[in-house]
Amino acid sequence: MKLSEIKQLLADHQIQLTKSLGQNFLHDGNQLRRIIRAAALRKFDKVLEVGPGLGPLTEMLLGNASQVLAIEKDARLVPILAERFRDKISKSCQDSGPLRLLQDDALDFLRREPRDWTGWKLVANLPYTVASPILVELANSRSIPERIVVTLQLEVAHRLMAEPGDDDYGILTLLIQIAYKPVEWFKIPAGCFFPEPDVDSACVVLARREQPLLATGLQDKFNTIVKRSFSQRRKMMAKLLKADWPAHSVERAFVEASLPLHTRAENVSLEQFVLLTTLLHERRNL
Repeated sequence: MKLSEIKQLLADHQIQLTKSLGQNFLHDGNQLRRIIRAAALRKFDKVLEVGPGLGPLTEMLLGNASQVLAIEKDARLVPILAERFRDKISKSCQDSGPLRLLQDDALDFLRREPRDWTGWKLVANLPYTVASPILVELANSRSIPERIVVTLQLEVAHRLMAEPGDDDYGILTLLIQIAYKPVEWFKIPAGCFFPEPDVDSACVVLARREQPLLATGLQDKFNTIVKRSFSQRRKMMAKLLKADWPAHSVERAFVEASLPLHTRAENVSLEQFVLLTTLLHERRNL
């Protein structure tokens, strides 16, 4: 879908894009094809697309996967998408057409209708305003997508790919990496979008971990430990955790995890956070 076609469609329907919805449509064919390659789609794959806009990525997804669930918040764009893909679209929940199009807030949908995403991939140019909450919501689901390939703000991409000691390493890093292993990322120039965003953009590729790092039932406790540990980045992590656990339990867990008591969260690896979660859980009644 060329830039001229996007502009013409918007003009024909007298639509002015809304900044609050994070509407920056990726139109560059080379970058769209690069995203499709990164998604490693197979003909039997099911794909969740959030924020299809006018459908340039949707069109490529339909050519490479068996089923696409596209969720668009902007009610003005849904009729345009329905017309563009009228031969592909499902007319009802029972209809097995390759495209199911929903007019909805994607984050509300994910929270309202939890489902088994095990056999799905998320491939999307995420609205920048809700990218992080959507990723956290999916990563914390019981059954998560196999692969995530998303375009978002460059600063968010850095957080997703960060390692201990990096300036960008923090809560978002750990809440995503507990479920997903970062694979690759590439920058996308602002000129590839319409309108051009005021921020730099990148596409990130995340692969679901083959084996869970956390034992069943420990996700909420892990989240609590991570958030508390980074609540004041410059403070010692053990001191912060004593607000939620007895001092002797925290100190004992740090000793068993081979972590000095003066350690700050920014220097603690994902695996060490998992170990601390397990140790503190085991000592919850001691």
